[in-house]
Amino acid sequence: MTFRGAILDVDGTVLRGNERIQGATAGLDALDRADVDRVFFSNNPTKAPPAYAERFAGADIEVGPDEVLTSGTATTAYLEAEHAADSLFVVGESGLEAQFTEAGLTVTTDPTAADAVVVSIDREFHYDDLVAAMVALEDESVPFLSTDPDMTIPGVDRDLPGSGAMTHAVSGVVGRPPDATLGKPSAHARGLALDRLGHDADECLVVGDRLDTDIALGASAGMTTVLVKTGITDDHILAESAVDPDYVLDSFADIEQVVDDQ
Repeated sequence: MTFRGAILDVDGTVLRGNERIQGATAGLDALDRADVDRVFFSNNPTKAPPAYAERFAGADIEVGPDEVLTSGTATTAYLEAEHAADSLFVVGESGLEAQFTEAGLTVTTDPTAADAVVVSIDREFHYDDLVAAMVALEDESVPFLSTDPDMTIPGVDRDLPGSGAMTHAVSGVVGRPPDATLGKPSAHARGLALDRLGHDADECLVVGDRLDTDIALGASAGMTTVLVKTGITDDHILAESAVDPDYVLDSFADIEQVVDDQ
């Protein structure tokens, strides 16, 4: 089968911080030569697609906003469909809240007024946020939503806590898991990506550095899965995992061997 589409992770796969990972350009060029359509999907919910396009441009990679999805856009789409008229209490950063308000959603700072609660990465996460989340979720009928499950995210010099860390903290104090997690590897996220590509799952590959999000997203839908070892997952983690990617590459630069293998 000839591949027609690719879902590409960003951090740890193509970029680290604002710099290109070595070999990223070679990987993108290989997909272009093979006429493989692409969509970039990041589990960073804090930046909207136009900000990602600017970030790519700063690394000398030309990417349009329409080629980018994030756990933020996935969460926004879900909320538009399921909670359009609700008041949302958000444990998260201003960049995520801005995406909600720009979509016409209502964000409240009053936890007692919450119709739904969204938890995400917040680099100013505080004890008071836990208290407020407990108040908002005292009524078990109030939905508890998480943007993404990433416990850690790649930083420039070291891995850092991600949305999953804040979600687990809130889950621990309210005594229940999220009702929905909207970023990778959810079926909701996968559907958005495939709709954007316009190709069937078995015609697509997914490339990323995380077994529990990138590879899980592809494997659950019958996509060809490609793990790159430039981010979170190293040989030790891979050896200890029950997840078995179709391909394991040192970097995205080697994607041509996957495309040529079909």
